[in-house]
Amino acid sequence: MTVEVYDDGATLALRGAGGTDLATYVYQPTDVPYESPRPYFHPLRTPGGREVSAYRPWDHVWHKGLVWSLPYVGPYNFWGGPTYVRAEAGYRDLGNDGSMDHESFTADPEGGSFTEQLAWRTPPSDGVPGEVVVREKRTVRAAVVQDDAWLLVWDTELTNVSDRSLDIGSPTTNGRENAGYGGLFWRGPRSFTGGTVLAPGFSGDAEDVRGERFDWMGFVGRHDGAAPTAEGGAASSTVVMVDPGTNPGGTPQWFVRSVPFACLCPAPFFSEEVPFSQGETLRFRYAVLLADGGSDPERAAALAELGRKALA
Repeated sequence: MTVEVYDDGATLALRGAGGTDLATYVYQPTDVPYESPRPYFHPLRTPGGREVSAYRPWDHVWHKGLVWSLPYVGPYNFWGGPTYVRAEAGYRDLGNDGSMDHESFTADPEGGSFTEQLAWRTPPSDGVPGEVVVREKRTVRAAVVQDDAWLLVWDTELTNVSDRSLDIGSPTTNGRENAGYGGLFWRGPRSFTGGTVLAPGFSGDAEDVRGERFDWMGFVGRHDGAAPTAEGGAASSTVVMVDPGTNPGGTPQWFVRSVPFACLCPAPFFSEEVPFSQGETLRFRYAVLLADGGSDPERAAALAELGRKALA
């Protein structure tokens, strides 16, 4: 089923057939440099209209819904906030937060897709924009795949246009154990804290599977303030992310939490840097499914299969 795209000059709305805004893509953010300004999806909603993303949570104000964020690109931080420093075994504000700046769109308003050109810049200095070190071609496609689920396909190509290597890593590659975040990162709403993590053959706590390799992973969370279900319980929603296994780094290790907050991230750079040489282009593809209702591993696997077919 078709998703339509509406552009107001600063955001894109992805709208389902019933008039529900399934997602808002903010491509002209107003963030301060410390938060690494970059486009993001928020709010994200299920077909039933339930919100499944968080924006600028107080604990990590640089977390923004669903966003492409990389904390170590050579010496630069395109994640936001402080940088983990191995020699000090802690996070420090290094003034190295860059930005991913929107340059242009080619959109298919009635086909639920758009292609965006972005320039990744080093931190500004005295009001002067930084150097462009990466150029990105980002293509996003959305479709309603079931009455209770919709799909977002993320396809991005990064080209190193600097005069140096910009190898991509994580806090773990820089000395922090089991903190290999970086890549396509989803932050769930506050009410999802303590939710259930799903993976092939697994349903349970995030701590049991953080850093493990899977081709998909899901999260089930509950909603505050929503009307009760027919059984009288709280309403739930499911988010599933799918990796095709062809991205740099192979089948990813996952950075996932359910406490103190909900997040999912298939992290290609979790425990090993991905080389990014001068002039090189890297391509990353993912599928994200957002569904009404709770899920067990079997339902999540069926949703993941829809994502896998969309990536084929």
